[in-house]
Amino acid sequence: MKEVKNITICGGGMMGSAIAQVMAGLGDVSIIVYDKFPVDVAAKIRSNMKLLVEKEIVTEQDVDDVVAKVSFTQDINDVKDADLVVEAVLEDMQMKQDLFTQLEEIVADDCIFCTNTSVMSPTEIFSKCAHKDRVVGTHFWNPGFLIPLVEVVKTDATSDEVADTVMDVLTRAGKKPVLCKKDVPGFIANRMQHALWREAISIVERGIADAKTVDDACKYSFGLRLPYLPPLVNSDMVGTQLTYNIHNYVLADLEDRHEASPLLGEMLEKGELGFRAETKDGVKTGFMSYTEEEIAEINSGLNEYLIKMLYGK
Repeated sequence: MKEVKNITICGGGMMGSAIAQVMAGLGDVSIIVYDKFPVDVAAKIRSNMKLLVEKEIVTEQDVDDVVAKVSFTQDINDVKDADLVVEAVLEDMQMKQDLFTQLEEIVADDCIFCTNTSVMSPTEIFSKCAHKDRVVGTHFWNPGFLIPLVEVVKTDATSDEVADTVMDVLTRAGKKPVLCKKDVPGFIANRMQHALWREAISIVERGIADAKTVDDACKYSFGLRLPYLPPLVNSDMVGTQLTYNIHNYVLADLEDRHEASPLLGEMLEKGELGFRAETKDGVKTGFMSYTEEEIAEINSGLNEYLIKMLYGK
């Protein structure tokens, strides 16, 4: 596997700063965050780690050590010595393609290119690159400094050595990388997540249950056991014969449309955008209604919940 000593993160926003923070866990590496615009990456990292300090999971000295390992530049030529680049710019295909085209003129031919995209095809992102064997998708999940999973996505051209190297780097950085062997829409986890969302929305659309009931049914049943009992272990536990019998009975009635639900279209027309809706009569409306206080509590509570799940604090 390729030795990785110099890591560049392109994009200093929420995900870029979180990825830099994660990579700082590797120890003896040089980490540069590049962005065309001035970004206080150190402040973002300190903000990410504030709750970890409060929960006594890390110390203030640990935070200082992480910040000290990460430098920032607005000059792309400063990344010329990179062994591995992780792109975390906006989800704009042209922007991503142009960035990697520019990087190819600066870095060595064996520098590994990673794209942190959640929906776009790595194959298309790297289509203009000359050295397509050194490219791979790396989908970090938000919040990137807490969610363990990173989906490493191979294109048809990605070499095994590159995929293995990236998997190794992420593992040593404390993440839980999984290898997606084919570049398909949604990769692995989003395919499963949105299959669940499709059925959940369909249940509401068909009048089987209201939105809160659907969420409660998820939260207080299989959702509780998923971290310990994921789908395929569960199938093995009950037996593949039972899984086969259940699927032969129930799958014909499950939602299988290949486009977004008409209910979502109706909600968009009404301005029912969830947390991004306009506030009317003190609430924002999506599938359910939320006050500003409830939204703030959900947003802040996510990190609290994840820290409790991961660290028991």
